[in-house]
Amino acid sequence: MSKKYRPIDLSGVKTYSIKTRNNKVNVREHFSAAPRAGMSFGEFFDSMPRLLGADSLRGVVDAVVQARAKDRPVVLAIGGHVIKCGLQPVLKSLIDADMVTAVVMNGSAAIHDFEVSLVGATSEDVGAVLHSGDFGFSEETGGGMNRALKQGFECDMGYGEAIGRCIIDNQHPFRDSSLLAVCAEKDIPVTVHVALGTDIIHQHPQADGAITGEMTFRDFRLLTSIVTDLSGGVWLNVGSAVLLPEVFLKALSIAQNLGHHVDGFTTANFDMIQHYRPLTNVVKRPTSGQGRGYTITGHHEINIPLLAAAILDKIRG
Repeated sequence: MSKKYRPIDLSGVKTYSIKTRNNKVNVREHFSAAPRAGMSFGEFFDSMPRLLGADSLRGVVDAVVQARAKDRPVVLAIGGHVIKCGLQPVLKSLIDADMVTAVVMNGSAAIHDFEVSLVGATSEDVGAVLHSGDFGFSEETGGGMNRALKQGFECDMGYGEAIGRCIIDNQHPFRDSSLLAVCAEKDIPVTVHVALGTDIIHQHPQADGAITGEMTFRDFRLLTSIVTDLSGGVWLNVGSAVLLPEVFLKALSIAQNLGHHVDGFTTANFDMIQHYRPLTNVVKRPTSGQGRGYTITGHHEINIPLLAAAILDKIRG
């Protein structure tokens, strides 16, 4: 035993009644209801705890529904994994219900969407073909998309519109499963934002850096125009950890610089892990005025159908 210190005497410690304490959680306001067989989705959603992630999800649902009720934009920004998870039918349901007014993608999302439209499948096994030199060299993907970009370039289209129109005009067998095609058919703005060298179609001999750069820059300017109108709206970042949060921040900065006071909007970041850029450039900085930011952590294939079902159930009610 230490010669300097002795165990402290606790006999003089003061206590109080738990009934006088303020608590963050209580049974009446926050606890979930017990699930039961046969309950409707609305009953299930309402039964979830009024706490943390469940309440954040409710906040995003309310923000989307309220924004559209006031004819304000709801922008969906997605990374490639969202498409690989097979969520196009879910996202299409939100577009069909007029709950999403613009779609933003990175390059990988556009590639996966294009491949799905063409052969009903995507996501090659990289490890199995990397060392043989075959990774990313599908002719239909690289050649097809680069030719579509060149044609769209000549027709004054942007990246997203060019690929979407290509899917429709060439009657891809699975075009009904393509988000790009859906947006093109419904005249929903769809933009694609790429960094040169990040996508497999940049490996192909048909790739033209000048055309690719111009096409994605056209989309950046279109997106910035959309962001100028974001006040009272919603920006949903789903599965993009770097590129789209950076694009969003720059578009917002241009909008403010040009005199468009963009404020009072809601943002949310959906991802399996919360990263620095989405948290900073989507959830926190842009909403530091009169806005509100949410973080929803978990698998896209679970949370996005939950989000969509809750939105559709709410507008039906």
